[in-house]
Amino acid sequence: MWLTCDAVHLDPGTGKHTILGVFSNIKAREFPVVHPYMVWFLTLTDVSPGKHQIKIYMGLDPTNPSELINREFESQSPLHRINLINELGNLKFQQPGEYSILIEVDDEPILATSMTVAS
Repeated sequence: MWLTCDAVHLDPGTGKHTILGVFSNIKAREFPVVHPYMVWFLTLTDVSPGKHQIKIYMGLDPTNPSELINREFESQSPLHRINLINELGNLKFQQPGEYSILIEVDDEPILATSMTVAS
């Protein structure tokens, strides 16, 4: 599962995630525009036990995206659901368009999606 949202609250007592402000596109009056804060929430399953590396790329040119996130996470079991909260601040969009997003785990693509940025 992949969501773009304003925030994710993790309840310390129950471990439940509350997703706030889900959105799929950004509108701006002028460009370049800086989006102050967003969260890319990703749920993974069927990940072998151990440490893994997630990388998330984005760009207007899907053949040459910029790396935005590169971090480690751990899986306890292939049956374990792993919820990754990826926070992005001050993300700059130079122009309107369809921005490609590529997610890799251990250098293997697992999801390709996009985000529309429009005027």
